[in-house]
Amino acid sequence: MDMMQRPELDEYFLKIASVVAERSTCRRHHVGAIAVRDKHILTTGYNGAPAGARDCLELGCLRDELGIPSGERHEVCRAIHAEQNVIIQAGLHGVSLEGATVYCTHSPCVLCAKMLVNARIARFVTFGRYNDDRFLEIFREAGIKVDFRPRPSTQISSLD
Repeated sequence: MDMMQRPELDEYFLKIASVVAERSTCRRHHVGAIAVRDKHILTTGYNGAPAGARDCLELGCLRDELGIPSGERHEVCRAIHAEQNVIIQAGLHGVSLEGATVYCTHSPCVLCAKMLVNARIARFVTFGRYNDDRFLEIFREAGIKVDFRPRPSTQISSLD
């Protein structure tokens, strides 16, 4: 009998971030993020409209209607980014993200990068690239380690 391959921690947490992304209400990108410290999930977030507000699945995408490319004019979008929701959830629940690792399905925009620096995360792990690499210099200056990993398998392995 072959024993199933146990995923290493980065793959495990990236896979969880991918499941979180399934809650996204964005028509362009489904982004999921989780904050982890000491192998413990602190908060999760996905991109979507503010709580209680109508979302893009219902209203359509204004950015598409206006022909705005990805990575530009963030203020036009109704959605709050996954990384922002990770930070907001931490604030709502009194959880510090200092020293945490954020696992995210995409690399951050420059706005999210600045917020993550001020949340004092230690590491950012992703398998996807957003259309904006300015975060790399911001993270380098702040001493935040960045790791690009392979996309985790979408298969769930379990013994029944």
